[in-house]
Amino acid sequence: MECAGRGSRTPCSGPATRRCRRCQAVAYCSISHQVSHGNVHKKECQRLEQQMKHAHVVSDFPFRFSEEATMQVCDKRETRCSFLIKQGVHRIGMWMFECSCGASTGRFDCSRLMKDWNLSITLCPCREPSTPLPKLLSGWKEYYEWRCIPLYSPVALLLHWSLTLYWAIKLAVQGNLIPEISNELRIHYLGPEKELHQLAVFSELHAVFPDVRIHIDLVGPAVPEERNGERIELRDYAHCTETNCECKCSAESFGPTSLQSGSSAVTLKLHNGYYHDCYKDLMKDTPPNLIIAPNAGVAAYTSWLQTIELINEIKVPAFFSDYCEEACNLATSCISSVTGASPTIPIQLNPFRQPLAVEDSALFLPCYSNCFIFGI
Repeated sequence: MECAGRGSRTPCSGPATRRCRRCQAVAYCSISHQVSHGNVHKKECQRLEQQMKHAHVVSDFPFRFSEEATMQVCDKRETRCSFLIKQGVHRIGMWMFECSCGASTGRFDCSRLMKDWNLSITLCPCREPSTPLPKLLSGWKEYYEWRCIPLYSPVALLLHWSLTLYWAIKLAVQGNLIPEISNELRIHYLGPEKELHQLAVFSELHAVFPDVRIHIDLVGPAVPEERNGERIELRDYAHCTETNCECKCSAESFGPTSLQSGSSAVTLKLHNGYYHDCYKDLMKDTPPNLIIAPNAGVAAYTSWLQTIELINEIKVPAFFSDYCEEACNLATSCISSVTGASPTIPIQLNPFRQPLAVEDSALFLPCYSNCFIFGI
């Protein structure tokens, strides 16, 4: 934990172990820093107190490994690394980027990593769903049951990217921001980072939106310049480790290819740069149905200002997620100062958030990738 009063006139005197008695969400290195930060903190203290009261709900998952991945990571009895080791996926394939030690050794190698789910046939959504899709998947338990995956499979740690997108689309339809999906869907996906190394997860959109051609433009400064403009087709589901599984019999699915065949269910295109700088080039194609910015950090980066102004101008529905409710609160405050309006879809817990806690978060609030979501 960082001292909430860090940056005061005096340097921190030690670790931040003195927690606010009321909210219990922030900590200080000393009484002097707590006093000096008092005027700032009193504006947020009550809000943080309410969020802490609902912390158990945020950490409530249906998985067999839930306590290890949530409470034990938060309490430092477990680490993301040790959890992944127990699952047998530490520093392997797409899982490499789920811990700091793996991400530090990884590199952007789409052709090598995109196939590496490294899960057995039992744990992997590698086959076509055996039953029709429910009208609305309400959370991980229902999704796992539908895809016939046991609740001890860690696949949700990767699939939160594609299922969060699924949830944003469903919220947009329910809120009458976009019409019911028919045969084609275009998404502008802003600020991708870790997911650039896990692009195969978006193939699961083929399952939750059957018979729909989906085109996703991934736009952000983290896209390597040498990958700018690259197109990728995802034609089938995940590939498990079973040699004789039917997923091995399908055509080669992952890698840069031409789109002339028009046979892909999910198409990705990578764009280097900020959205407000790339927008004119993106609009040479069909306008998007939806914009999404996962783990956006709107309040943390000034570069969002021009992008928010653009989104407000073009009137395309946009969804933002973040690691905790407070980050979304700060984001909506920033966005409202630009647009003059409150979110159309209010801040709410994402049922498809990643079920592995973030280590060393800035607050004592439980933090998960894609944890809360809202729409404008």
